[in-house]
Amino acid sequence: MPGSLTFENVGMRFRMYRERVTTLKEAVLGRFRHLRTADEFWALRGVSFHVGPGESVGLVGHNGSGKSTLLKIAAGVLRASEGRVQVEGRVSPMIELAAGFDPELTGRDNIFLNGALMGHTRKEMERKFDRIVEFSELGEFIDMPVKNYSSGMYARLGFAIAVDVEPEILIIDEVLAVGDERFQAKCMDRIRELKGSGCTIFYVSHAMETVAELCERVIVLHHGRVEFDGAPAPAIARYRELQGFVPHATTRAG
Repeated sequence: MPGSLTFENVGMRFRMYRERVTTLKEAVLGRFRHLRTADEFWALRGVSFHVGPGESVGLVGHNGSGKSTLLKIAAGVLRASEGRVQVEGRVSPMIELAAGFDPELTGRDNIFLNGALMGHTRKEMERKFDRIVEFSELGEFIDMPVKNYSSGMYARLGFAIAVDVEPEILIIDEVLAVGDERFQAKCMDRIRELKGSGCTIFYVSHAMETVAELCERVIVLHHGRVEFDGAPAPAIARYRELQGFVPHATTRAG
């Protein structure tokens, strides 16, 4: 069964400290806690939306709009400072290249590690192993420590695992952009297959054409708040308006 994702008035606050500890003595005695001041920064505030079972929803916004923070909350990496988050179903997140990987382990070992983190037994992952390696195209590199992988190799292995562990909710960030065009196309074909099978998809990208094709609904995030939530065409238009994108206008003779 596909999963669902609900945010109700969610906020995420970070504290930024300006002063630094100047001596070891200050740190040990705790005097520094009284000297430094903290600025509060809300990466998200008042965010509410619902992604229903089987929906494909895009998330767009300028750099710094809060997209990555929102995805990490949805994936369970961060806990919101306020509001309610409800996730129903097995989440397969692909939001950071190295997330869930132990750099000292080989690609082979990391496949089994990621499978265990997602609740799969070793026997289940043994059945999936050859298919994952084939999709990732890593071949003999699968027995190399992943700390020696390039960003593209990280992305290929991460995506191959994420889409082959029977996700009920697939969360995908812009990380696919590091791969070559052929592999990106291969990934998009797989995402379309998952969408066709009823998997719930939460997709973040700056490629508006892909967002419009893949998603039936798009959320526009702006300075940590939901600016728009609706059909792709008006959502993308609003996103471009916020970005300062103005289409060429035709002039008429007076």
